[in-house]
Amino acid sequence: MQRVYGLEIPETLEEVCHPAHMALVVYDMQVGILSQLPAPERITRPVVEVLRAARSGGFRIFFTRHMSLPIEAAGVFQLRTAMAWQRVRRVEKVHPAFPRDSPQFQLIPELAPHSTEVILDKISMSCFVGTPLDMALRDCGLIAFAIVGVALEVGIEPSVRHGADLGYIPVVVDDACGGRDEAARQRALAGFRFAGDAMLTASETICRLLQRGSAQWHRDRPVR
Repeated sequence: MQRVYGLEIPETLEEVCHPAHMALVVYDMQVGILSQLPAPERITRPVVEVLRAARSGGFRIFFTRHMSLPIEAAGVFQLRTAMAWQRVRRVEKVHPAFPRDSPQFQLIPELAPHSTEVILDKISMSCFVGTPLDMALRDCGLIAFAIVGVALEVGIEPSVRHGADLGYIPVVVDDACGGRDEAARQRALAGFRFAGDAMLTASETICRLLQRGSAQWHRDRPVR
């Protein structure tokens, strides 16, 4: 950890991975999205492992869900995106893919969010647009977020880019960030490595660091 101009600048994942510094974001692990993947269990397992480790380490946890507005309330971006995703050429052919309270909108049951954890609904790709995530992280004094979920090449990449521009240190757990297009997923990871503003790690590594968080948290708290 470098200290300069009154700032502490983390250099390693070990320095970032502390409950006082980092939260976990679980991105769009929804029934209707996981069902589109050829082997959803491959991503579910590492996501659940990271989530379990973050819980045991006392980290703040935020879940996101992608929501479709009713067609009557959708705007230009929403309708254009829906036509592209649904491969139709006319707006009247579009249907809401993830309406609120539909079965496909729900998080997969393996996650089972706790009452102490936060679920944020969004209509954007970046999880920072239209949600209170940035305000919540800043209000807790956090400087970093680890991210897992789906899909890396569609929504996680813009979230990581946006988070870095907001001044956070994104930690991408590469084998816990799935997608449907493996070539596009690998391009996104290569872009992160080239840009250098995000830290990349594997689920096995970060789980070890997350699980030690609880001991660190209690050790660092002032004695009452």
